[in-house]
Amino acid sequence: MALEITDATFEEVVLKSDKPVLVDFWAAWCGPCRMVGPIVDEIHTEYDGKAVVGKVDVDANQEFAAKYGVRNIPTVLIFKGGEVVDKQVGVAPKNVYTGKIDAAL
Repeated sequence: MALEITDATFEEVVLKSDKPVLVDFWAAWCGPCRMVGPIVDEIHTEYDGKAVVGKVDVDANQEFAAKYGVRNIPTVLIFKGGEVVDKQVGVAPKNVYTGKIDAAL
């Protein structure tokens, strides 16, 4: 399972990470999010030690979703050095997400 990121842990886990970070902004009621979730979990396992992979439940954690302008979910943001370096809105094949992480490595 991908790391659960909250408003309380976002700065430490994402913004201060020395590795690239993939963050999946999702909600339990969102059908497309349920399609992306297993892909994100797989990526978490495959990139263990190379990148941080986590999820933010936008219903419970709205601060950073608002800060980064997440209006549609699922939205996946790639962070490097505390900055957004890439973005994917909506469902995409796994290779799209891994390609974005690879570019940030």
